[in-house]
Amino acid sequence: MSLASDLGDRFKAEFAGKLIAVVSAGLLTVILARLLEPDQYGLLFLAISVLGMIEMFSKLGIAKSAARYVAEYKETDPGQLRGIFRFSLLLNVVTISVVCIAVLLGYEHIARLVGEPEIGPLLVVGVCYILFNTLDQFVRTLLQGFEAIKPASVLLSVSSSLRFVFAVSLVLVGYGVVGALLGYIISYAISTVLGLGYLYVRLYKTSPSAEIETGLRRRIVEYTAPLTLTSAADVLDKKIDTILVGIFTGPVGVAYYTVGEQVIQFVETPMAALGFALSPTYEAQKAKGNTEIAAKIYEEALTHGLLLYIPAAAGLMLVAEPLVLEAFGTEYQGAVIVLQVMAIYAVLRAIMKITSNGLDFLGRARERAIIKGITAVLNVGLNILLIPLIGVVGAAISTVITFSLFTVANLYIMHLELGFRVRYLIRHTGSALLVTAVMSVVVYLLIGMVSGIVTLVSVVFVGVLVWALLAVGSGLIDIRYILSVVF
Repeated sequence: MSLASDLGDRFKAEFAGKLIAVVSAGLLTVILARLLEPDQYGLLFLAISVLGMIEMFSKLGIAKSAARYVAEYKETDPGQLRGIFRFSLLLNVVTISVVCIAVLLGYEHIARLVGEPEIGPLLVVGVCYILFNTLDQFVRTLLQGFEAIKPASVLLSVSSSLRFVFAVSLVLVGYGVVGALLGYIISYAISTVLGLGYLYVRLYKTSPSAEIETGLRRRIVEYTAPLTLTSAADVLDKKIDTILVGIFTGPVGVAYYTVGEQVIQFVETPMAALGFALSPTYEAQKAKGNTEIAAKIYEEALTHGLLLYIPAAAGLMLVAEPLVLEAFGTEYQGAVIVLQVMAIYAVLRAIMKITSNGLDFLGRARERAIIKGITAVLNVGLNILLIPLIGVVGAAISTVITFSLFTVANLYIMHLELGFRVRYLIRHTGSALLVTAVMSVVVYLLIGMVSGIVTLVSVVFVGVLVWALLAVGSGLIDIRYILSVVF
């Protein structure tokens, strides 16, 4: 099988998993918004944001570090894979135990610190959330290092589908916010058990056995340091917005901000799948001495991603109001402007989905950690400045500004690592902007006709059709080549 076909198969598998996950998450978001009051809905995601902040101490970049060395040694010395798996899993169990005990001892203090005493019980239950979500991410990341994208995507599908079923069911039978959180926990627990079983039977037991290389444990631990800093800064970047919105505006503001974030997560699905599938390939190709192939893969992924996401962001800005009102209800009118601002964030996230994880596999986590730390601190400062002045939209503006700086810096590092063609990317970006302009005019002229969900979907369909005709007709997309790879 050619590399292109292999990557196409991986992308299909991960995209299918991501699509199931994002559809499940989208339905869960909408249904919970309907079942719970805005303050309860906001309280749930405020608790998840706090748990996400705490969770970074249980992860500490261990899984990504292990996956990086798995990607390297499976090409050069497969006998080391068992040792990498055993050591990294043991290390992660230790960190999880320490964090969970700390939360149980200090949950009341954390609740007071956030200014929402009602999240105290959620934090107690959230200890299990930290345990199983961390292990679930460990399994998925290790599978990524093995380039076992298909089983990783199956686990994602299982986890997201079960999360929808259990969370909605427990809310419907009267367990409220706690029931919704329990739904998350149960889904992560099942996914973790299945994933660890697969890793052990299909990858661990089939790998040759050898003594772990001298110094390899130390290198795994050392590489966790920059990964941890990047992860901590990333979590700070993503979660602190929600927490600060909760502190300054209350749970209702969190609900508005969460709606915007959930829509963006839905939109970024294709690039998230592509980035997950491609990231270990950069290191694998570089280990073989094929840097030019890695650069070409990255160029193609980025140019096609921009051609998809720049028009998508423009369309999202135009249909944000009817989309929010039809999906979530009139109580969420305040989320419209948040979503419009965060449409720009969707483009930046798309770029980073195929860049950031790839740099971690290429061994450039230290540089990313420094940049991420700087932009994360800047994001906190801007949030504290803007949220009291202009409310929840200030958090969205802060995110766009700081993530733009982070994206540009990461592109520069990737250029140093792979040497991709800058003029080629600029030319294709200009073409994407031209397609976007034409499509936006058509959608803008039709948006006044939207009177319900059917007409909204119709306008979106027309916009996608115009985009497709322009992209294919201008030769920016080779539809035959894409079909040959994907199908």
